[in-house]
Amino acid sequence: MHVHELKTGSVLKWSIFLMLALAAGEAAAGYWTHSLALLSDAGHNFTDSLALMLAWLAFYLQAKPADEVKTYGYHRAGVLAAFVNALTLIGLAVYIFYEAWQRFRNPAPVHAEWMMLVAGAGFLVDAGVSVALLRGSRHDVNVRGAFLHTAGDAASTAGIVLGGGLIYLTGWQQIDSILSVLIGGLILWSSVDILRETLNILLEGLPRGLRLDAVVTAMRQVEGVEQVHDVHIWSLGSHNHALSCHVTIADIPPSASQRILDRLNETLERNFQISHTTVQFEHAACEVNQRCYDGGRETTPESHSQGVRAQ
Repeated sequence: MHVHELKTGSVLKWSIFLMLALAAGEAAAGYWTHSLALLSDAGHNFTDSLALMLAWLAFYLQAKPADEVKTYGYHRAGVLAAFVNALTLIGLAVYIFYEAWQRFRNPAPVHAEWMMLVAGAGFLVDAGVSVALLRGSRHDVNVRGAFLHTAGDAASTAGIVLGGGLIYLTGWQQIDSILSVLIGGLILWSSVDILRETLNILLEGLPRGLRLDAVVTAMRQVEGVEQVHDVHIWSLGSHNHALSCHVTIADIPPSASQRILDRLNETLERNFQISHTTVQFEHAACEVNQRCYDGGRETTPESHSQGVRAQ
């Protein structure tokens, strides 16, 4: 296991503890100060702590090796966890919108000073956790989902501090409900992108950032390749891509076709980070009365298959 993987696992464990403590503190403070914004953010933080728990579990599950049943391993455990997190957050956002509307119609007095104090402490925790998760979020959709949750919380707690100050200065209690709606919108925004990406992975769509025509064009530029077709590209996990395709080559000795295969794999790995490939070679049709070479013996003029190789 790499050093950065160990560090990410440790960060996730500490983040779970901090987010649970923050959620409990905000819930108690929100109840005492009558602040729906704090209660909403407590719910957001609690959901984020569950998200971090799932992320931590999935982080270790997806590192488990393949076996006779899970032949691809557990790469999609993290993707599935991120998908569940996104659905949960969408439900939470809808609930916050409903409660904010009820509170806007019937506002309750808010203790603005305590609201600002608790939200300020929450901002420090959320920002610290977000910074700690930032590095791992660049390579893993599951960790990125957890990062977006905590970064969104940092922004929302900063907004609550500002809103508490406005309530203190103006006495307009509906600001608390407006802040709740903004927090709900932030939750919704952060979850939709994760939901879209994880659904694409689970449905074996083209990985984000790749273009099918660009991959095919690069493969066709490899010397010895005549045509590329039946191309399928999908993600095994958040950053582990796979490809299968048929490649038409001239009728050549096996040693030459091996060199073509090596160049294809090198191109896919270097340019598109596709490391798991299954390539089916097909021989171009020989001209009539032309001798075709197949493993050291002559064959009749027709199309040939040379075999499959997976890496």
